[in-house]
Amino acid sequence: MTNVSNGAVIANGREYAIPAKPTVVICFDGCDPRYISQGVPSGIFPNISRIMAQGFYTIADAAMPTFTNPNNMSIVAGAPPKVHGISGNYYLDRASGKEIMITDASLVSSGTVLAALGDAGVRVAVVTAKDKLRKMLGNGLKGICFSTEKAKSATLAENGIENVEQLVGRATPDMYSPDLSLFVLDTGIKLLENKSADVLYLSLSDMVQHSSAPGEDLANSFNREVDQRVGRLMELGAVVGIVADHGMTDKCTQQGEPQVVYLETELNKKFGPGSVRVICPITDPFVKHHGALGSFVRVYAKGSTPVETLMDAAARIPGVALVLDGNSAAERYEMPIEREGDFIAIGDTYTAIGSRPDEHDLSGLNGHRLRSHGGLSEQPVPFMISTKLNKKYNKIASDRRLRSFDIFDFVLNGVA
Repeated sequence: MTNVSNGAVIANGREYAIPAKPTVVICFDGCDPRYISQGVPSGIFPNISRIMAQGFYTIADAAMPTFTNPNNMSIVAGAPPKVHGISGNYYLDRASGKEIMITDASLVSSGTVLAALGDAGVRVAVVTAKDKLRKMLGNGLKGICFSTEKAKSATLAENGIENVEQLVGRATPDMYSPDLSLFVLDTGIKLLENKSADVLYLSLSDMVQHSSAPGEDLANSFNREVDQRVGRLMELGAVVGIVADHGMTDKCTQQGEPQVVYLETELNKKFGPGSVRVICPITDPFVKHHGALGSFVRVYAKGSTPVETLMDAAARIPGVALVLDGNSAAERYEMPIEREGDFIAIGDTYTAIGSRPDEHDLSGLNGHRLRSHGGLSEQPVPFMISTKLNKKYNKIASDRRLRSFDIFDFVLNGVA
């Protein structure tokens, strides 16, 4: 990553203009486009409705797999997972045989737009709901970077900010509270009001979207609160870009029971104990609201059964929509091959895929339906900017399907 002298920076082969006015990108975690399409006519999103009417709005594609870590990193890197190295929240390290939850930047293999801007003297702030993302998003960054999950313990030395609770005016929220996300937005507003940052990346939590479908009371209440804060950011003169890291789909039968394929159990039953190990990359410290069940898994052959035979058996299971060998999956979905399984399996729209029932605790659902993500069904995401695009970027948007990780390119280079 190299700074250039014409008022722009370069990150991962793309040039980004240094903004002349405050710029905010919000990762509206789990905001399936259906929340927008149902909420706008109901008056849930007056400010976002204004963005759609007076700025720019489209549907873009998130990176695969449609999980939090790969997509947040893709957004700030402006590039797919094969560039930045993060293709899940959890992975199997082939060399050691250990299963590892990704909570730091040790696997990040590229720079970010944010770090490049910080190196050029732009005051950058990253506020994320989930602490698991903080070190990845802040990799190489000179600026503010903290999580609202750990807001109380933020320090100048570690996070570039302190006394966050006093700044925002309330205590650090519970990790499963909707306020975890609202605290992110309120911090961003305070930083703009205090003129403490020029570019902000605000990454929310998807707890509400896992728990509540479009049109339900919890979703409506939360979305109203988010919309109010979007309005305030615009009042403060910021260019606001909003994108989601993934959508969200109901993964239940018509009777409301979780619709799950336990793939490790199924394949080991057919080919013998220990034939395969199934890794669920959705696994993270926030599993209460989804039980570590998503719609994308990586499968590792552990016995003598040929991989092709295992793949064929997996593909025949109802609810499994697509099976690809690791090399093909990495190429098709632009993922780093070094962290691929022998093959992947993707669930259909309404099916989650797990490993074994004993590895998935669904007691945390607390009566709500299983709603999750990870597959192709959750790839479409809202993509919007609070001001109109210039001619060049209008043409780009009309010529091709946008990717979620185009958002910094559009808010920094594409505004009229």
